[in-house]
Amino acid sequence: MERNIIITGGAGFIGSHVVRLFVKKYPQYRIINVDKLTYAGNLENLADIEKEPNYVFEKADITDKTAIEAVFEKYKVDGVIHLAAESHVDRSITNPNEFIFTNVIGTATLLNAAVKFWKDNMQGKLFYHISTDEVYGSLDDGGFFTETTSYDPRSPYSASKASSDHLVRAYNNTYKLPVVVSNCSNNYGPNQFPEKLIPLAFNNIKNSKPIPVYGKGENIRDWLYVIDHASAIDTIFHKGKVGDTYNIGGNNEWTNIDLIRLLCKIMDQKLNRPSGESEKLITFVKDRAGHDLRYAIDSSKLQQELAWAPSVTFETGLEKTVEWYLQNSQWLNNIVSGTYEKYYEQQYNSR
Repeated sequence: MERNIIITGGAGFIGSHVVRLFVKKYPQYRIINVDKLTYAGNLENLADIEKEPNYVFEKADITDKTAIEAVFEKYKVDGVIHLAAESHVDRSITNPNEFIFTNVIGTATLLNAAVKFWKDNMQGKLFYHISTDEVYGSLDDGGFFTETTSYDPRSPYSASKASSDHLVRAYNNTYKLPVVVSNCSNNYGPNQFPEKLIPLAFNNIKNSKPIPVYGKGENIRDWLYVIDHASAIDTIFHKGKVGDTYNIGGNNEWTNIDLIRLLCKIMDQKLNRPSGESEKLITFVKDRAGHDLRYAIDSSKLQQELAWAPSVTFETGLEKTVEWYLQNSQWLNNIVSGTYEKYYEQQYNSR
């Protein structure tokens, strides 16, 4: 193989799309999917490519030094695309330590392994760290996040990601580790775990259950189609300048309430319901603690320097997402019932 690349969190939502893209696009690369398979890791996401000759799955915790170093040694790893992270803000509020341990200690463990195995020859190596726009704080007064925006994290989740970003850049400066960092806006699309806004709302609309919306639904997010994000990661991994940061956005700013109304409209059409029927399910609930008002990404650096651009509007991407969930109801049922967690035992432990 020309390259041996670890993709951490490859069984998760974004990670599975990145794994699929790299496995299919680069048959000359060995792609090693390293995932602990916590609640949001689902190997069913990769059932279509798991038998490809250039794909390998290694069940490992990124905080486990011995396990991570064993993967580096076994596969002579020369690239890391680091996606594994605890990412749900609500969960970080109730259990911050889990986020600190996974997102900070896990990143440090990977960085230490990279330094250990690459220190004698950094040529051709790359540690690519994927982060979030939430590290920048809240845009209450307008404007956009750029690569030089000061960090101002507001939740345990964003603080843990900010910490890991700082570690990656410090290792570049101290150990001359070749790194790139990207900060992305809110992702949506196929295979997203149904604790997140869009799949949760989809499932509730489908089953005629109340759709919870925080506060008055006025919080604004920039939405990025996950397949576009995977494409951006591919571009940055191969063309990004070592030591640089790239913001990835979808150029799709929506208030939560407008997003939910659009989703209701699409669902009414797809389910042959009377127009406006699903909107009746919208239920406003108490706002989340420390809920940032607005995130918005300026991705002009990525677009101008590396010639990447999002491929779909939010309306088109959301319709594609709804169609996928409707066509893959069994996937969603497996998540909701918890049976998806048995997939690893059936597919791997029985071999």
